[in-house]
Amino acid sequence: MASTSLFQQTKEVTTQISSILMAQDIDLLTQAEREVVAAVKSRATDARLEVRDYEYAETRTEQLEHAAAAAKRLQTLQKDVLKLSEYGIFSAVDVAQLTAQVEHIIEQLS
Repeated sequence: MASTSLFQQTKEVTTQISSILMAQDIDLLTQAEREVVAAVKSRATDARLEVRDYEYAETRTEQLEHAAAAAKRLQTLQKDVLKLSEYGIFSAVDVAQLTAQVEHIIEQLS
């Protein structure tokens, strides 16, 4: 994992989340569950873009701003994944794996 870029690592997390969410029948979810699913999709994309901007930043100041924004989004994404696990959308294994991957990305942003 260390040899791949942060953007690629974040993209892999986003892909994993998307594949799990695509397997769900949205019509069977409650309104609250649908709202969290939509938030997770949005945050995953936003985090991926923040990490991309972090890697392409031209100054250290820009890089630090994007790192802070990406870390915040990734932490919120973790909470949302945990919330969806309460609804049975993510398994305990999914949560553990995604949490480990996200924590690794956040550590590298610091």
